[in-house]
Amino acid sequence: MEKETQYTYGFEKLNIWKDSILFAKDIYKITETFPNTEKFGLVSQMRRAVVSIPSNIAEGSAKQSLKDQARFTEISKGSLFEVLNQVIIAYELKFINEEDYLKIREKIDSLNKKLKAFENSQIKRYKKQ
Repeated sequence: MEKETQYTYGFEKLNIWKDSILFAKDIYKITETFPNTEKFGLVSQMRRAVVSIPSNIAEGSAKQSLKDQARFTEISKGSLFEVLNQVIIAYELKFINEEDYLKIREKIDSLNKKLKAFENSQIKRYKKQ
């Protein structure tokens, strides 16, 4: 029997989507160290927000309109800043050490720049139509 080739969707080829998946994995790993009392609090909130970043990129890729695609990229940026806020809280509560906090901030800064550039390219292409 021949092995079936798996189809790759457009969003799976996007570096911004790949980077946001890696960032989600980082947040999942770091929240594993949080106190058990935060399992249904901050851990749950952070994980939902970080998963929303690549999820909205993927969902936006299925939209016909570039304007709609840019809107989903904007939602991804909002989720990124939600994670930033939660990371700050976790750091203030001493759930995250300074070294990890600074590494996460760097990744957030990088993802934010990439999301902005991605959104700007979508808007630019939309305006050319």
